[in-house]
Amino acid sequence: MTQPYLTFTRPILLPTSPILVPMSLILLDDIKVEYHPHSQISSTVHHFSEFTRSRMTEHTVPRNNTPWEPFRTRLDFEIAEIALEAAMTKDQTNRLLDLVHRSASGNDKFTLQNHDEVRSLWDLASQRYTRFQNDTVSVPFDSEVHEFEMHYRPLWDWGLDLLRDKYLAPHFVFDAQRLSKFDGERFVRFIDEPWTADAFWNAQSQLPSDAKPLAYILYADKSKLSSFGTQKGYPIIARIANLPVHIRNNNTALGGGRVVGWLPIIVENQEHAKKKNYVDFKNAVWHTSFYQLLASVAQHSNTGYWFECGDGIKRRLWPVILILSADYEEQCIMALIRGLKGKFPCPVCLVPQDEQSVLATHEFRTRHQSEDVLRTARLKPSEKEKEAHLKAFSLRNVENVFSRVRHVDVHRALSFDRLHTNEEGLWGDHLWKEVKFWISDLGRDAAVKLDKNFDGLPRWPDLTHFSSVIAVDFTDGTVLGDLSKMIVFAAQDIFTSSRCKLGHLLLRCIRHYIEFDIYASLEVHTEHTIAAGRLAVQKFSEIMAPETLKNWNFPKKHLVSHIFDDIISKGATCNYSTKPNEKMHGSLRKIYLQRTNFKNVASQILHYDEWLLTSTSMRTELDELDEYYKRNTCDPETHEALDLDDTGEPESTTIHAHLGSRQGNHSFSDIMLSHGTDRAFTNFRMKLNGFLNGFLPQHNIPLPDGKCIHLRAEDMITVFHFLRVNYESIVDWRLHRDLLRCNPKFYGLPRYDCVIVKTADKPFFARLVYMFSCLIGNTDFPLALIHPYDVGIASSRRRRDNDMGLWRVRAKPRISSEIISVQSIIRGAALANDPETDGDYFVIHTVDTDMFLRVKALQDQPST
Repeated sequence: MTQPYLTFTRPILLPTSPILVPMSLILLDDIKVEYHPHSQISSTVHHFSEFTRSRMTEHTVPRNNTPWEPFRTRLDFEIAEIALEAAMTKDQTNRLLDLVHRSASGNDKFTLQNHDEVRSLWDLASQRYTRFQNDTVSVPFDSEVHEFEMHYRPLWDWGLDLLRDKYLAPHFVFDAQRLSKFDGERFVRFIDEPWTADAFWNAQSQLPSDAKPLAYILYADKSKLSSFGTQKGYPIIARIANLPVHIRNNNTALGGGRVVGWLPIIVENQEHAKKKNYVDFKNAVWHTSFYQLLASVAQHSNTGYWFECGDGIKRRLWPVILILSADYEEQCIMALIRGLKGKFPCPVCLVPQDEQSVLATHEFRTRHQSEDVLRTARLKPSEKEKEAHLKAFSLRNVENVFSRVRHVDVHRALSFDRLHTNEEGLWGDHLWKEVKFWISDLGRDAAVKLDKNFDGLPRWPDLTHFSSVIAVDFTDGTVLGDLSKMIVFAAQDIFTSSRCKLGHLLLRCIRHYIEFDIYASLEVHTEHTIAAGRLAVQKFSEIMAPETLKNWNFPKKHLVSHIFDDIISKGATCNYSTKPNEKMHGSLRKIYLQRTNFKNVASQILHYDEWLLTSTSMRTELDELDEYYKRNTCDPETHEALDLDDTGEPESTTIHAHLGSRQGNHSFSDIMLSHGTDRAFTNFRMKLNGFLNGFLPQHNIPLPDGKCIHLRAEDMITVFHFLRVNYESIVDWRLHRDLLRCNPKFYGLPRYDCVIVKTADKPFFARLVYMFSCLIGNTDFPLALIHPYDVGIASSRRRRDNDMGLWRVRAKPRISSEIISVQSIIRGAALANDPETDGDYFVIHTVDTDMFLRVKALQDQPST
């Protein structure tokens, strides 16, 4: 029986028959796990505090006590590893080895002699994993048979490499699950990983009861290798959907994305370019070549395959192509449709070419329908009739390679691509260009103001800070995504309804685009967020066509209609994002530039990639070995020796908020000398006395000697400039971290971050003014002086702000500063100044998905 990926303690077992569980046993936020019937695992309910997303693992001995083999010594491996990572040439490698020999001393022997020996050892070590093969594929065209080279790792064998790995074994999930969370009235389903969504469940339902799906995620796209694009590569990248996303989307460690194929690129023949038969020929080459990769998977998709996995359990594994990740152009090739000029240009459904701008439901394409259309067309007596029949469905006269794998429907496997459809597509190619057009129409002053507004926005981790935008051509999808998150805050005082009506309408349109894009990016989805996301897509579609002058009838506008269907079917969009795969193009380009002779580059690049995979695996095992030897003698965080004589094992604790960057001790009199002109410090010592005399009794902490605290001017406090806050995200319920600054000179500039503060009534926003700890008795209390932004906002003002999806906060007079415990800080926040109203700010709810849902909850509250 497969062990569940979710691990809990003391679960409530639910019978498989529909018997009601007493409500007295169910608590708010309890998690119900329903396993696929084939798993023969009973459904369970677990208290939320016991919820964890990984299987329990025991500390075991290392997998390999000599992970550096076939290198003769550890030192040999580590020197060769450096040479590999630095992409050293043969001459550089030999010089390095010569230097090491000349300086060698100590216990470890160094035996490598030259570059050729290093190469031979890397080749020998690479045999631990499936290596690349090279086959010739033949495809006829224009009365000739054309031959092409296809490089690939047999996909099934590559998957078995991961399955036999003992480190990855605890992370594999082989049975579909349906998860739900109790909201006080009913269990609400939530979806994140592929095995929590419908497609995995349905795939397992089609298999024999003893079979376990081995679900593949495949990506393919051309990549420019040379600076001018004259040399290109065509990698196929694979991932395993049975592994959790933090492993699966990692490109550097075992279990992450890996190049498994290299498709041939056909040199354009100008004589035949864009002719239907030539386009069909290029598609035929793609699918014929791709089959070399899939052949082993196609074979086992008929019978399954018994295999002993890394956890020692034998399973009957059944290959499934669950997800195809690609941009629109590549999806057209995978689905063998005719593209944007076809009668039905969507690879997923049969939306008519002239109805793509309208949000509506259309008949879905299916594998069987496409196969029937092709079969019927090939029975037609003439080429003209054959072409007419295929054209009626926008299909090509080519057999689809994915039809050769059982239980795979290429149209269902194709998945929404946020990077190319939204960030680089709807936003980068369309909405952002519209913004620039209307800014240009308003004149130079508007352009200068937009740049100034962007530069004035606060910095935030993992978000690009823009000092100027109008004169810059952005091409990176991540940067374009960051630009879209900030545009409303930077342009809301420029595109006013009185100054630029169409620009104002465009900004409203962008507001709804940002909302549905953030909903689409959520790491965990519930029934409620999916419904809200669909509504945001609907509002975007309703406002964009009539209220802007642009023609929106193109595929990327239509494709957004499939976002939330894909989430229900295949989980969160991070499961099929092209972004992790696109990042791998950079490493392939680096190999091309540093490790090839620029001729017949595919074999050279893939050979080097084999070495990198082997090196990564050996490094992981080596680190594991080192960790094993120091586990009982070192603190896992500080790596300092542990003194266990009296205390035994150190207890692990999680601190919600922790002060850092200590600035030393300061007396109240010194503080007033340096900050006396700042009205926030008015009566600072008296405020602190009042706070402590109320805070301590409220938390059942006795006052020193039972008397009220009266701090004196000469008493000292310790000042800090940094705050780390750990908080539970309301999106995925995991622990996240904000790193906050309260520093008069952070990289030469003042930096005073904002926070959300928890109170008995409702949370409010505030800016950090001063952070310190105060010693009372033998206890240090971490505290902060804050400037509250909690002045009430009139309902009429709220309604105008809601037009742009903004949440306004207003500062109290600075003299109304307050002291709080840093433990009452929920998390950090970014606030954008409203240039039109002094003391007013907008909460930048787009910084991450958690902040987005928190502000949405505020906006959904009734006006007071």
